[in-house]
Amino acid sequence: MARGGRYLTAAAAIVLFAFFGGFLVFASSIAHYAPAAGLQGDGIVVLTGGEHRLSEATRLLAEGRGKRLLISGVNRATTRHDLYRKSGLSTSLFERVDVGYAAHDTSGNAEETKAWAAAHGFSRLIIVTSSYHMPRSLAELGRAMPATALVPYPVVSSNFRTERWWMHGATARLLFFEYLKFLPSAARYCAVRLFGWDDSAFANSAAKHALSI
Repeated sequence: MARGGRYLTAAAAIVLFAFFGGFLVFASSIAHYAPAAGLQGDGIVVLTGGEHRLSEATRLLAEGRGKRLLISGVNRATTRHDLYRKSGLSTSLFERVDVGYAAHDTSGNAEETKAWAAAHGFSRLIIVTSSYHMPRSLAELGRAMPATALVPYPVVSSNFRTERWWMHGATARLLFFEYLKFLPSAARYCAVRLFGWDDSAFANSAAKHALSI
């Protein structure tokens, strides 16, 4: 019994060490996340919900970094005209913007993006989202679209502290809770990519809805 208790304690210690060690690696990598230079894709996808995401995505479209832009996960109360006014794009350029209303979470974003990319024949996508949200986004998108090249374009919010993040309570809490959300996404990604599990159980109903284009 005593030996069994020691084994259990040692196993728990190893799990805790791996958990918190993984968090430190996760948080430190996000703090040093930066967009690749000269990035180019067939299309651009921006996941709604964070500061500066839309403005960065529309700038990339205006620079010709992709042929079309998908704004995924838009609130149904937000009209296409609202987005046009916020985008700062010309009328002709905004015609290359597609608006997706079906996604309600990151998994839904992945399914909505998969349908959009397939409809346009895109195989290389620039993904625009907040830096802390990028690992989970890439895991969900990679699970749904294993054959598609994903180019991350992380956006850093003004209140996100990249230097000495552990000294800032709000940033540390944000990173910790995002890490908790990332773990199941990473597990699903590994299950699909390494073991060939059918990912249909994880698919969001977003794939069944048409995009509002």
